[in-house]
Amino acid sequence: MKKLNFDALQSAIMQLEKGLQESSQHAENELMRDGAIQRFEYTMDLAWKMMQRYLKSIQIEESVIRSKNDIFREAARVKIIDNAESWISHYAARNETSHDYNTEKADLVYQQAKRFLPDVQQLLETLTRVA
Repeated sequence: MKKLNFDALQSAIMQLEKGLQESSQHAENELMRDGAIQRFEYTMDLAWKMMQRYLKSIQIEESVIRSKNDIFREAARVKIIDNAESWISHYAARNETSHDYNTEKADLVYQQAKRFLPDVQQLLETLTRVA
């Protein structure tokens, strides 16, 4: 099995954590909130792609992991994440900002990004242990 490189995901998680910390200290600053949302978006993308790579590396057939939801469910089945439904919610929130943008929606996505952080940190910890 080819060794997976987690550097990009680890860096993205650190940037997301920093963005969430700084934006929470300046709650009135929409620009900081929006920056944290952007970090959430690319961290989410790196996370699902890393899950997909891991699943392929352990010989999960591509026909089983065609959609993001399939990836999350299979990742939960093999125990690299705890809850597929949480990840499905994270991904749905990630997609919200790319379709149309408004302040209310941004606030909801920002709250989801805060819930996402511990899940993605746990994913990285699990993957570095099992891969």
